Amino acid sequence: MKQPSSWSGRLIDYKIFLPSLFIIIGISIPFSMYESKSLELLNSIFDKIVEVFSWGYVWYALILVAAGLYLSFSKYGKVVLGNPAEKPKFNMFEYASILIAMGVGSTIMRTGMIQWTQVALDPPFGASPESQDALLWGNAYSMFLWSFQVFAIFVMAAPAMAYIIHVKKRPLMRISEACRCIFGDKFTDGIGGKILDILFLVSILSGAAVTLGLGTPIITYNVSALLDMEVTFGLTLIVTIIWVLLFSVSAYLGIEKGIKRLSTFNMYLAAALGVFILIAGPGIFILDYFTDSVGHLMQNYLQLSFYTDSLNTGSATHVQSHMVFWFAYSATWAMLHSIFAAKISKGRTVKEMILTYLLAPTMLSWIATGILGGLGVDRYLSGDVKVLDMVQNQESMTVIPEILMTLPWGSIAIIVFVIVSMIFLTTTLDSTTYTIAAYTSKRDMSKMEPSRNLRIIVAAIITTVALILMQIGGLAPLEVVSGLMGLPIILIQFLTIYAAKRMMDQDKAWIHNVRDK
Repeated sequence: MKQPSSWSGRLIDYKIFLPSLFIIIGISIPFSMYESKSLELLNSIFDKIVEVFSWGYVWYALILVAAGLYLSFSKYGKVVLGNPAEKPKFNMFEYASILIAMGVGSTIMRTGMIQWTQVALDPPFGASPESQDALLWGNAYSMFLWSFQVFAIFVMAAPAMAYIIHVKKRPLMRISEACRCIFGDKFTDGIGGKILDILFLVSILSGAAVTLGLGTPIITYNVSALLDMEVTFGLTLIVTIIWVLLFSVSAYLGIEKGIKRLSTFNMYLAAALGVFILIAGPGIFILDYFTDSVGHLMQNYLQLSFYTDSLNTGSATHVQSHMVFWFAYSATWAMLHSIFAAKISKGRTVKEMILTYLLAPTMLSWIATGILGGLGVDRYLSGDVKVLDMVQNQESMTVIPEILMTLPWGSIAIIVFVIVSMIFLTTTLDSTTYTIAAYTSKRDMSKMEPSRNLRIIVAAIITTVALILMQIGGLAPLEVVSGLMGLPIILIQFLTIYAAKRMMDQDKAWIHNVRDK
């Protein structure tokens, strides 16, 4: 779609964008100046949440899964998000690939390879550290992180957002607009609506900066090992600039020419890497260990889903504390994922959208975790790499290139791993950039795309914030703050689920907005 030539400054809603940016800066600078004390304070707050509210996060994720299944298999599931006579813009493979790239991103490359180590050292349910049982719990938990609960968190605000854009044809693609049917015009158009929208932007801008900051080491540590050089801020800056150029170009090109092409290409490249590891590496062990891990997860899925470790009078296990953080951190991204999913789901039914997001990323994540985690465990068991010693005594990212270098053509494996990771993060961040631009735009988002200039401006802001925080040491506090931001977002999520049901009930959409049989 051709973009008007008008400058993006006349297209952005500064009333929600500037306050959100100032809040991020206001949080980051003082925390960066007093990083150790800030982290101590923030971690104590987070530890208190783990102690008091673990049960709440457990039930929150499960309720969202239940809500997703209800909307999918009830009369609401057949409601078309758009004109029932029009075909979806993307075929199912393209659609699933975009959702996978958005939902999983480069984080799967890190958690898939080394997340099992944290659980193996501090296993749940009374297992002995570093035992065979602990190793099984490690990979099973890594798979659990990327399964139905987290993807339900990501997608369950999407039905309301897709409905207002594609069915109601509302011009603004915002949380406040989705909740208009609940709070009415006065609240939505007034200060209440602005507060909802600012909360969304604060959580997404901070989450995007943290993701860029945490994703960069996946690249830098592998590049440094490949080139036999130290990880410095200069190397980080070079990697980040290359990254920014990639996701800026992709965001500028838009969903059709940028994000879709990168996402589908990366599926093929990731598959090639997986096949190479199976053939050149310990393929039989990986397949056996993957089978054991899936079986262990299936046998204990409900036990993990309801795990609060209530009878443990000591400190929280890694699984308990990390699971609460994971759900809280995922909540900060919930609205972003949902809005992006809503934007690309025109022509899909509610059932197709929800189930694709629940199943496609889960399947890819389990396969990635099985292959990458299986390779890591094999190298630990064989003694080729002192994996558990390294993660305890060094930066955990240093383990990844050490494991990959044990493969034949290890340097090539690292290069492909870096490319896949970079494209994954690129598609995550350009989706983020696209969504923030769409969210803050004054254009009619039911008919148009966000301004290309605005997408570049958003990309520059995210990158600048991330680089400053990496340099001055403020990334770790912002990571915890980003996790804490999940609390108000949870309430907004439930509001949007109710709003989706209410709008479809008011319109009797299951009668009037369905495909002909």
